Amino acid sequence: MTEILVLGAGMVGVSTALALQARGHAVTLVDRRPPGQETSHGNAGIIQVEAAEPYAMPRDLVTLLRYGLGRSNDLTYSLAGVGAMAPALWRYFRASAPARHKVASASYSLLTRRANRDHQPLIAASGSENLITRDGLAVLLRDRATLDAAAAEAEHLRAEYAVGSRIVDGAAWRAEEPALRLTPAGVVHYTDCWSVSDPGGLTAAYGALFERLGGRFLLADSDGLERRDGGWRLDTPEGAVDAEQAVICLGPWSGVFLRRFGLRVPMILKRGYHAHYDAPLRPRRPFVDAAHGVVLSNMRKGLRMTSGAAIVAQDAVAAPRQLTRAEAAVDPLIELGPRVEEPQWFGSRPCLPGMLPMVGALPGQPGLWANFGHGHQGFTLGPTTAALLAEAMAGEGGALHDVLSPATQLG
Repeated sequence: MTEILVLGAGMVGVSTALALQARGHAVTLVDRRPPGQETSHGNAGIIQVEAAEPYAMPRDLVTLLRYGLGRSNDLTYSLAGVGAMAPALWRYFRASAPARHKVASASYSLLTRRANRDHQPLIAASGSENLITRDGLAVLLRDRATLDAAAAEAEHLRAEYAVGSRIVDGAAWRAEEPALRLTPAGVVHYTDCWSVSDPGGLTAAYGALFERLGGRFLLADSDGLERRDGGWRLDTPEGAVDAEQAVICLGPWSGVFLRRFGLRVPMILKRGYHAHYDAPLRPRRPFVDAAHGVVLSNMRKGLRMTSGAAIVAQDAVAAPRQLTRAEAAVDPLIELGPRVEEPQWFGSRPCLPGMLPMVGALPGQPGLWANFGHGHQGFTLGPTTAALLAEAMAGEGGALHDVLSPATQLG
């Protein structure tokens, strides 16, 4: 039995703690807040098995010009944010070349393909079935040209990765989704996705399962981690914790954290926002309004609208203009109702330029491991990369482990 510290109690960190615990290790999970209260709380709540290809940076001039002129709600930016992340953004642009993206997708699709299967035992063991809906994810298209393009993409995903989907015309979809007030051109319905009515609650339930099985969770700041006697020590309000190995699952904070150990991690932090609305009628399934770059999904708090990406300085004040833009455009489609009064939430998606998560041993730091950089899919892939990390820590190799290794991704 090995003593292991896991730093970070989002979906990735909690899943990592459970995977290592299942292999007989004594695991201490540490975060400054209880499980599921940071980035894992604020996402669209979808286990996205249709996301077999990671999100590439557009390379066509028309799309880039729309981004530059602020005409797309998919992405907003500030010059300070772009400047701070410029080296990583350049690497991301190069990695998004079709040939390189295809190579990354071959590995990434192996992760998304098993996401439901890896979540299911944790859902069952944590008693969380009441949070899960298995009705898929819809991409709603408002005109025929975008519908045809989305249908072609769905066919590509079906042929290449066996992603299940169906194309439904607008009138038929309104019959299935009576909450809609307008008839779209149609939708692509990805049938294998699962949705969660409280993503932070699901993460917390996994954390409670970890503790019921004998794991220890401590509220503490990870900043004090230091090497001690060949292992690792972290001072906490409950005293010093010593461990033979430590795992970094700090999501968007991982890059800054690892600088103290001389490791440079090129990261792109894509800020996202959400808001809740007291909608009188809610859709049966979450859906993407492709024209306006937002996702609408049912949550315990109301109908959640989740924004696209904002490339801004990390200390920038909240500026959820993507939500504000989308409200006027979405309300004719589905009645949002009054906005729920709550503090404005935002969080950052921890993206790496190569679009693959970093899972494995950190070079030059014996006993220090990484499991972060999941981009938009930490909630989806947490249990999957946790299982892969547990394999790597047990000395079990394989081609996928080599691809995800930090040694191939550090800059």
